[in-house]
Amino acid sequence: MFHVKLPGHDAIARQADEHLVTHKVKLPRKVVEHPFRQVAKRVLMALLVLAATALIVYADRDGYNDSSDQSVDFLDAWYYATVTLSTTGYGDITPVSDAARLTNIFVITPLRVLFLIILVGTTLEVLTERTREEWRLNRWRSILRDHTVVVGFGTKGRSAIQTVCATGLKKEQVVVVDPSGKAIDAATADGYAGIVGDATRSEVLMRAEVHRARKIIIATQRDDTAVLVTLTARQLNKGAKIVAAVREEENAPLLKQSGADAVITSASAAGRLLGLSVLSPAAGMVMEDLIQQGSGLDIVERPVIKAEVGRKPRDTDDLVVSVLRGHRVLGYDDPAIGTLELTDRLITIVRATPGTQVAPDARPLPPMPSQ
Repeated sequence: MFHVKLPGHDAIARQADEHLVTHKVKLPRKVVEHPFRQVAKRVLMALLVLAATALIVYADRDGYNDSSDQSVDFLDAWYYATVTLSTTGYGDITPVSDAARLTNIFVITPLRVLFLIILVGTTLEVLTERTREEWRLNRWRSILRDHTVVVGFGTKGRSAIQTVCATGLKKEQVVVVDPSGKAIDAATADGYAGIVGDATRSEVLMRAEVHRARKIIIATQRDDTAVLVTLTARQLNKGAKIVAAVREEENAPLLKQSGADAVITSASAAGRLLGLSVLSPAAGMVMEDLIQQGSGLDIVERPVIKAEVGRKPRDTDDLVVSVLRGHRVLGYDDPAIGTLELTDRLITIVRATPGTQVAPDARPLPPMPSQ
């Protein structure tokens, strides 16, 4: 046998495979058992039913008649069991005694039904699973609101998700977008919904319901990709808070012009933390503790309560480091603050306990001012 391979065949095949997996939404699910084991179990059950039927027929072989030699041996019993359970029924071997016919009615027929259920069950389960998955997907789309979309499930993306989830955000409110199928499999294994595809394309972000998202975290591997994703996301959602990470600090202004509300320079931030740790290892440990939500000390943004209105930042019960007033971030000792107002928001340092965690989506936030 010769295999003819036309020019460009591999490229076309790869494009076809990519088309099949691109843009696919994967919801988190629990894999109970490997599919191969499920199929192996069903085949084994079918063989056991077949063997049981053959033994029953062979035990009552005197009640059967073979049109070829008038007797039924062990091979004939297996043959009869096969054609009977598969509903082929050639009629060359037939039950003639009353006992054999009663056995066919009350024993062989139920075994035939069980055999067909086992064999057809795989197909039925596939159809049922597809229907169930389609129903889950439609329901997921209908209830998904004010969620967080994370583009990129690498080290930065994973850390960002862990941080926001540590403050109370539910995993059901996180959607991960990544071009790698393995990354999305890892995300769904952790309990997040995932989209396999290129986030620079609007149709991919639309599948992530980015137009209804409240927050968008962009943690791609390349700065140019981050710029394109930011532009696309901002075009689809004018009101979402977009935070992006870049490697080079010179690309940060471009990200802000593209629509990002905040830009984190990963290389510079890591370098500053390294420098601080060299000067003071204890200070470096404190900073690392502050940026790691859920343990030790946490930095929390919260609104000003009525009892704090008219007070100075130092007069509050929490350790206030900054005050967010309008679009300005003021230091706790800035004279421009004066006294706290009800519309202010406080950046405070608190001890990480379940009672002090503030879920970012647990309460409505005021709209972010345009930059």
